Amino acid sequence: MALPLATVQGEESREALPTSEGLRAWRHFRRNRGSVVALAVLSLIVLAAIFAPLLTHQNPLAQNLAQALQAPSSAHLFGTDEYGRDEFARILFGARTALETGLVVVLISLTVGTLWGLLSAFYGGLWDMVLMRVADVFMAFPFLLLALMIVAALGPGLMQAEIAIAITYMPVYARLVRSVGLGLKSLEFVQAAKSVGARDAAILWRHFLPNLLPTLLVQATLNVGTAIIDVAGLSFLGMGVQPPTADWGAMLSDGQNFILMSPWLVLAPGIAILVVVLAANLVGDGLRDALDPRQRHQA
Repeated sequence: MALPLATVQGEESREALPTSEGLRAWRHFRRNRGSVVALAVLSLIVLAAIFAPLLTHQNPLAQNLAQALQAPSSAHLFGTDEYGRDEFARILFGARTALETGLVVVLISLTVGTLWGLLSAFYGGLWDMVLMRVADVFMAFPFLLLALMIVAALGPGLMQAEIAIAITYMPVYARLVRSVGLGLKSLEFVQAAKSVGARDAAILWRHFLPNLLPTLLVQATLNVGTAIIDVAGLSFLGMGVQPPTADWGAMLSDGQNFILMSPWLVLAPGIAILVVVLAANLVGDGLRDALDPRQRHQA
């Protein structure tokens, strides 16, 4: 889907989302009912993850083989797994893992990818050629395959899975930042800053980053959902979160062996992943429309 390109008016760079601009974007975002509902749902999930110990008295790691594979009931809202662990508690605490992985992956890839793209766009020449060819090499591999190769080298685990997925996202941010940065580089306010002797770091910080912020914000929001899916996929294959940590991908992997007799073992984590990813994508779509001046003028 198309992402908004930063637009700059006048001879000096605008600050990152000034008050009036932010208010206009928020008013436009509120008109998108789907995105508002998604934001509310996502907020509830975040609160549920934070206050998980208060929402259930069950220990997500406690095993009770005498209660294994029990159907949903008042005692166990989502039933129990093959070890007698409460599925509802594991869903709640698994939300912490999912949200953590989404945020960590996006933070790492956004930071490194933005610096990567800025250097390529600002300095050009040999820098641009080398950095973009490196990005091409990374993007030549399917994301999940490249992540599996990295995890295989680093070893299974949550941190290793987060690093692997973040590495696959870095070239995406690098190319996105480069494409917008090349347009900014030729504008008059950047040339004026260079002519008065402004340092490169100051130009990038004060003029480039504020104009890149809306585009990066939208891309980061969309990547939270995809990061959750990708890390869950690695956990499903046994290369991500390791037992007995509550994780939706690992829960899907464990529950597939009992899908006929205990379908709740795959339905609960599957629906949880679906809801979080769909909510994150809808919020990202709303932000894209709200932060794109062309969309606001058409509304």
